[in-house]
Amino acid sequence: MIDKFLDYLKYERNRSSLTVENYEASLRDFEAYFKHRDSQLSWESVDSDVIRDWMESLMDKGDMASSVNFYLSAVRSFFRFALSRGLVKRDPSHLVKGPKKQKPLPQFVRESEMDRLFDMPQMWEHNYKGTRARTIVLLFYSTGIRLAELVGLNTLDVDFFSHQLKVTGKRNKQRIIPFGEELEAALREYIALRDQTVGGPTEALFTSEEGARVSRSLVSSVVRKSLSQVTTMKKKSPHVLRHSFATAMLNNGAGLESVRKLLGHKSVATTEIYTHTTFEQLKKVYKNAHPRA
Repeated sequence: MIDKFLDYLKYERNRSSLTVENYEASLRDFEAYFKHRDSQLSWESVDSDVIRDWMESLMDKGDMASSVNFYLSAVRSFFRFALSRGLVKRDPSHLVKGPKKQKPLPQFVRESEMDRLFDMPQMWEHNYKGTRARTIVLLFYSTGIRLAELVGLNTLDVDFFSHQLKVTGKRNKQRIIPFGEELEAALREYIALRDQTVGGPTEALFTSEEGARVSRSLVSSVVRKSLSQVTTMKKKSPHVLRHSFATAMLNNGAGLESVRKLLGHKSVATTEIYTHTTFEQLKKVYKNAHPRA
């Protein structure tokens, strides 16, 4: 039956040789699985539980959800073909759902790398652009705000007395984020230099040398250039710094609900992705530290 299906793919559906090979590999693998499980089983007698058990065995061997979904797709296509040609009397595969694709874990910069970036003066130019760049990156890492939120910050949003930042997020919802002494010092130095450079105070917190509010593309470029000094990660964006903030907070004892509020997430379920990130780090620590790991 498999050979008939492969001929159908080649000659009637005009599928590529690579596609035919991949379908054949999937079907041969499933056939070998159910024959090994019970030599009396056949394509006519396998049921949905057998297919699910096969998929589970693939996942146990380390196959990704996307791969298992492809294998299942091959089996489904085969059964549709076999049913239409009268080769089988039923299609058990239509009752089987594929595994959900795992969302990629957020990328983040390690704390040691961020420490190196901020603690080494030679990483930054000693001028207005360099001071602005360091303050922008430090603000992202210290507060976890989004790119659009940083660009939209006004000078009056910074409350030095209470050490709080008023942030306007999605759907114009506002939240208050605390900040520490390091960011306070950086902001004070930057604002003083900005006012000196542009000739006076400005509404926008971060500006060009002419006093215009910075653009999203300029901020993204600043972050990319800054992170390139300490990490070889392919992705070096403001959102990576948001991930880095959340991961650092959780790694150092912050509660999930607190991090949710700081990030401005509507649901704690959105924030939970960072717990998977910290657990991955925990597994690495365990593997490196435990003598029997």
